[in-house]
Amino acid sequence: MEIDGHTRLVGLIAHPAGHSQSPTMHNAAFAKANINARFLAFDVAPTQLKDAVNAIRAFNMLGASISMPFKQAIIPLLDHLDQTAQLVGAVNTVVNHNGELTGYTTDGTGFVAALQDNGVGLRNQTMTLAGVGGAGTPIAIQSALAGLKTLNVFNINDASVKNAKHIVQIINDQTDCRASFYPLEDREQFHKALQTSDVYADATDLGMGQLVDRSLVDEPNWFHTNMTVFDTVYAPSVTKLMRVAQQAGVAHVLNGQGMLYNQGAAAFKLWTGQKMPQN
Repeated sequence: MEIDGHTRLVGLIAHPAGHSQSPTMHNAAFAKANINARFLAFDVAPTQLKDAVNAIRAFNMLGASISMPFKQAIIPLLDHLDQTAQLVGAVNTVVNHNGELTGYTTDGTGFVAALQDNGVGLRNQTMTLAGVGGAGTPIAIQSALAGLKTLNVFNINDASVKNAKHIVQIINDQTDCRASFYPLEDREQFHKALQTSDVYADATDLGMGQLVDRSLVDEPNWFHTNMTVFDTVYAPSVTKLMRVAQQAGVAHVLNGQGMLYNQGAAAFKLWTGQKMPQN
């Protein structure tokens, strides 16, 4: 469909944004669904976030995708949050309803769906999660709601540690999953947790950008073969963590591309009211 005076815009608000695969995915979906819309990526400086959010209203955009580092910072700038976004305390999708902006989170459902696409279920399983920020928070919540039995949460002692402990409390109070918090600096406990986990999910930013050569796990023997290692990074497609897991013979080694697609499909439906077509 050609761009004309009725074409609607959807934008990625992130910093950095140039590595994103979202424009390719969503523009192909708009074309296949014959929807007159375009998706563009915007690298927004943190000081310009408020202006970027106001632009969603001013340009009558369908909405936006929200990525690092804005998934939590954007919340005070929105008019409404859906129940899941309130529980998670993070937003990755904004929908414009006639100038009223509502925040949603689809990262957690995208993570669970990506595992299911690869034959991995979470019910009655044990998972270790590293990093409880904008992506790790919905992963933790949605995994617990999907029937996870035990969740080991590891986080570094920075500004996000308070949120990590809060999420553990929410899970223990409102789900059947038993969650525990550990400092990521406790390498012995981290090693022990990995050895007894069915799934390890890394939701840190190690493995991408300037941290492309970094991984929380450097030794293959920290993993076991009958497990899943999931790195939420999707560019590059094979991270250092994934290479270590492959060396260990781990059964399922996954990057964030499946999570990206599934959370994108959920966002597409929120913006358009239509199911995202398979490309």
